[in-house]
Amino acid sequence: MTRFFNSPFLLGFENLEKLLERTARSAGEGYPPYNIETASDGAIAITLAVAGFSKEELSVTVEEHQLVIRGRQQEPADKTFLHRGIAARQFLRAFVLAEGIHVKTAALQNGLLRIDLVRPQIQPGVRVVEIQNGGQ
Repeated sequence: MTRFFNSPFLLGFENLEKLLERTARSAGEGYPPYNIETASDGAIAITLAVAGFSKEELSVTVEEHQLVIRGRQQEPADKTFLHRGIAARQFLRAFVLAEGIHVKTAALQNGLLRIDLVRPQIQPGVRVVEIQNGGQ
């Protein structure tokens, strides 16, 4: 992969580059379908279509600045199918989170998993750094 952040003026962005590479690898995944909404207060809501999954078959975690949603359905052992058009599926969907974004809630209703995220209000400011004498 091309190194985007190899400029000497971009210091400390190695983790961001790793997150972008991880995101590029998972960009082609299409299941489950999802919507991302934003509110006027800066909040974000992600809604995933997870029809057929129970609450116990889903997990929502935050791992190293990534929101990870996993679904795992169990195959019914006691059923014999004449036709199988609905397969038990597994999925993993990951979203990279910016610094400071927190998961507020996750709720499952009518086959839709809604995850509400909170974005902190950024206050622009200037900080003066004192220049000292010597090699300190």
